[in-house]
Amino acid sequence: MKTLIIYYSRTQITEKIAKTIQKDLNCDIEEITSGEKYHGVIGYIKGGFDASANRVCEINKPTKNPEDYDLVIIGTPVWASTMATPIYSYLKKYNDKIKNLASFCTCGGSGYTKTLNKISKITNKNPIATMYLTKEDIENPKEKINNFENKIKNR
Repeated sequence: MKTLIIYYSRTQITEKIAKTIQKDLNCDIEEITSGEKYHGVIGYIKGGFDASANRVCEINKPTKNPEDYDLVIIGTPVWASTMATPIYSYLKKYNDKIKNLASFCTCGGSGYTKTLNKISKITNKNPIATMYLTKEDIENPKEKINNFENKIKNR
């Protein structure tokens, strides 16, 4: 199954998880980047505000077409109990090109259920696997990652 991981990471936590999954599944990966500035304290506040308001932002054009893949795995941090604005923007633009979906999110506390459900709703897909990693999980994520990957492999 040809797989693509699409992720956004402001602090490189989601990136670390995405790259672990990419290595384990031996699949393609693409980071979504934005011209918007979500760095530092001001970026953190702006990101939470934009995410809670369901704003879209300009994203740099991805190099990989999700239509070319059997499965797209979406990875996002949780911002204000929802997905990061660049991932929201990506999904609003490319949701109809995703054949099968899996998703994961990283979060400091709560909001992961709402985030994963919103990804499913926007793509109009029932994910074959989902995973959330809280601040505590991120310290030792291997078991959760293995369970997530096994659901994908045994699909």
